Amino acid sequence: MNRKLSREKTMELLFGITLSKDTIEEAIESFVENYEGDIKEIDLTYVKQALIGFDNHKEEIDKIIESNLHNWKIERISKVNLSILRLATYELLYDESVPRGVAINEALEITRRYSDEKSVAFINGVLDKIKEN
Repeated sequence: MNRKLSREKTMELLFGITLSKDTIEEAIESFVENYEGDIKEIDLTYVKQALIGFDNHKEEIDKIIESNLHNWKIERISKVNLSILRLATYELLYDESVPRGVAINEALEITRRYSDEKSVAFINGVLDKIKEN
């Protein structure tokens, strides 16, 4: 199983849930049914745990993100970047199996794939502040 790929797919599912308002169960079920790659490469336990963990702590995670923004409001963050921040913040604060440096580095790699260089610097700054608290 590939944790890097699993993390990326988790971010995509989180993004999709944000847009569609599907439940976690619906999103995972649809993902498994429609995934075109080898589903065995995906750590579905991690995906479910991260999505449920985020959902259980959504308000706290969003408050933490917002309190670490400088001259920004959470509503102004693109949905992709917000999904990346939410997943990384969940990992930093609630997933002890993920080293803090790995959570940040993986978030930055995902940002490079799905966003732009300005977003990489923005997300790095926010996550560094969260890590320090």
